[in-house]
Amino acid sequence: MKRQNSRDKLDATARDPTATVIDLAAAGRTGAVVNGPGDPRDWDAISWHDQELQVRRLRQRIFKAAQAGDLKRVRNLQRLMLRSRANTLVSVQQVSQRNTGRRTPGVDGQVALTSSARASLAGFLHRHGGPGPALPVRRVYIPKKGGERPLGIPSIADRAQQARVRNALEPEWEARLDPRQYGFRPGRGCHDAIEAIYNAVRLKQANRVWILDADLKAAFDRIDHNHLLSLIGTFPAREQIREWLKAGVVDRGRYAPTSEGTPQGGVIAMQGMEEAAGARYDKNCHAKPGTPAVITYADDFVALCHSREQAEAVRDRLSTWLKPRGLSFNQDKTQIVHLEQGFDFLSFNIRRYHTRDGTKVLIKPSKDALKKIRRRLGQELRSLRGATTEAVIRQLNPIIRGQANYHRIGVSKQAYAALDHHLWRHLYTWGLHRHRNKGRKWVTARYFSTFNKSRNDKWVFGDRATGAYLHKYDWTKIVRHVVVTGRASPDDPALAQYWADRRRKQPAPQLAGSWHTVLRAQKGTCHLCGKQLPDTTSLPDSAIQAELWYAALRKTLTLQASPSRAGGRTTTRLIHTRCDHRHPDGGPADTDSRHRACPPTRAA
Repeated sequence: MKRQNSRDKLDATARDPTATVIDLAAAGRTGAVVNGPGDPRDWDAISWHDQELQVRRLRQRIFKAAQAGDLKRVRNLQRLMLRSRANTLVSVQQVSQRNTGRRTPGVDGQVALTSSARASLAGFLHRHGGPGPALPVRRVYIPKKGGERPLGIPSIADRAQQARVRNALEPEWEARLDPRQYGFRPGRGCHDAIEAIYNAVRLKQANRVWILDADLKAAFDRIDHNHLLSLIGTFPAREQIREWLKAGVVDRGRYAPTSEGTPQGGVIAMQGMEEAAGARYDKNCHAKPGTPAVITYADDFVALCHSREQAEAVRDRLSTWLKPRGLSFNQDKTQIVHLEQGFDFLSFNIRRYHTRDGTKVLIKPSKDALKKIRRRLGQELRSLRGATTEAVIRQLNPIIRGQANYHRIGVSKQAYAALDHHLWRHLYTWGLHRHRNKGRKWVTARYFSTFNKSRNDKWVFGDRATGAYLHKYDWTKIVRHVVVTGRASPDDPALAQYWADRRRKQPAPQLAGSWHTVLRAQKGTCHLCGKQLPDTTSLPDSAIQAELWYAALRKTLTLQASPSRAGGRTTTRLIHTRCDHRHPDGGPADTDSRHRACPPTRAA
């Protein structure tokens, strides 16, 4: 396959091999009308707080116009967003510095990991209004229940342009989406969907006890393109979206056109599902008596019904509703069950149990999720045979913390204890393989002790040379999640205080004890730039994302020892790694200087 790639070179200033390069002359684009000054000359000198504030305000204006039904004003504001320099800068920063996949290239093999490359990419996108013809996405596969889930990786320039378009399109749909849609939306996630189900069925007198546990057949691979384009109507970047949909995929080196389907996360395709299922809500977004409740996360959803007959009727209505969208139920996996049988949703099991005091609904990690975790731990330790103790701890700690933090909203203590026992057996076997000529008592004494001084546990795996130790699942506290209220959206200016309070009360992700102590002393901010650390505005939304988040945390944050000016005790501070590179002496930045703008971390 030969497809001309007009973005395989940047201007000659970016000589770093990791930089994305775009040949402006080869792009063949005429100058476009843009909003704001020219190229950013110093990427690190940009005031990101000001740029993010401009984008947030413009998103709020789009939301308010859409909420008022003023389509003409919505379109004008969306054009303004697409021409906004602040939107371009924030979008490039998001995909090249904050996203977990920033180091993953598309079909062109390019990434933007240096300041000069990011500035050049932002300048090109801003001047020309886009990267040019859309490139096909690179197909990769991630594990899922019952097989693999395909994901498409666009080129870095297309990702940045998609982020620009998203900031224009998303606020309009935030004002229109169903109240119980939780997938791929700002401020919402898997835990909101699980907690919404729990709130609907937790009471003893709850009567929505029949569950339509639905599974769509290859949902994102089958969505009809014409239907999607009809939904976005006269959106200014409609043709750009059409190009992305039709760009094709490269799967294991072979190009294939895409006549249907969309990348993972096409949330607007499911808009209207709740109404089609017969769900009705009052002004407070509570389900009206006698109607089903539908909770959706991307292509996964459940319908909570009063009777089996109602559940069957909902299934029939949704089958008809899905057909023009190119979707259908997977009949082998779609089932209707009673709440006392229980059902799995997003790696959790929700089930009503009988106790001495009556009935109680419990949320637990699902059997399939626990089986997958045990298999993953075994595979990791088998691959680490012969590795150092420090390498084992460095590899497993992000995995353990990520999985434990994702499941901490449920009744997980028993599952955590079982996982710790399973992990101990694998660690013990790992030690025996590493020291084949040593006895069992010697191996036990070498690798297990009270490494964590805050816990009276002599079976903690650790490194005696460095004092580093492996986190245990059971050390994770159970924290009940608070679901997002009704149709609340971060783009609604009337709810600014609600979202500020929600972020303030949000439980912090579990970190090492030494980091927690330093964070509390610093009030969670970097003393060099004043930004939050770690960035909790967009926490991981799945166990896999949580693993990546923790794995990258030590790359984006670092401990810095700062000697006291009076010659006293040395102070240890937690700072951004980029701040450490710019301030090796530990001195604070002048708020008006170029060091004000340390990029907010998302832990990769």
